[in-house]
Amino acid sequence: MPSSPTPEEREKADAELKAKEKIEQDALPYKWTQTIQDVDITVPVPGNIKGRDLEVVLAKNKLKVAVKGQTPIIDVWLSTYIYYGDIKLTLHMLQQGDLPKAIHVDESTWTLEPVSNGKEVSIHLDKVNKMEWWAHVVTSAPAIDTSKIQPENSKLSDLDGETRTMVEKMMYDQRQKEMGKPTSDEEKKMDMLKKFQEQHPEMDFSKAKMG
Repeated sequence: MPSSPTPEEREKADAELKAKEKIEQDALPYKWTQTIQDVDITVPVPGNIKGRDLEVVLAKNKLKVAVKGQTPIIDVWLSTYIYYGDIKLTLHMLQQGDLPKAIHVDESTWTLEPVSNGKEVSIHLDKVNKMEWWAHVVTSAPAIDTSKIQPENSKLSDLDGETRTMVEKMMYDQRQKEMGKPTSDEEKKMDMLKKFQEQHPEMDFSKAKMG
């Protein structure tokens, strides 16, 4: 059975993952942030662009941002392969961007805003499921490791009681896993087993396993 990684090994692996994610995210034609409840995206466009020049599609599971007549900025390039003898050819098909999770369309918005170096399309997506993080904006984009997300305390105070409890549990479980310790659910199971052992000392629990 392989041994668990040391704290130094985990720290090195986390640093490498973080560096890889930064390179991938910096290469995207947009910037994005999220809370447990929503996603915000900014897409830079030339300063001479007006709202009527844009095609922005916000659907329950789709997202498209484009300057009319140009290649979309946010969309999905799906790749398929065909073989001609021993030669593999790659074909690309352009489709609307698939969101990883559903959004409330009526609560999601976009605006065109002036910035110092031109303009940007500012998009706000309201998540349907407000109890999970997104790994990416569209499913074709590189994913981030959502287990590493650390919400700011100020943001936690804005959440309702149930959502805050869930987020705090996620954060606790993440820290426990990083230290090689049991999660909150595993701790509950261990406590239940301990109490059962105390109530039934005549039983042999030496081979009991936590499921």
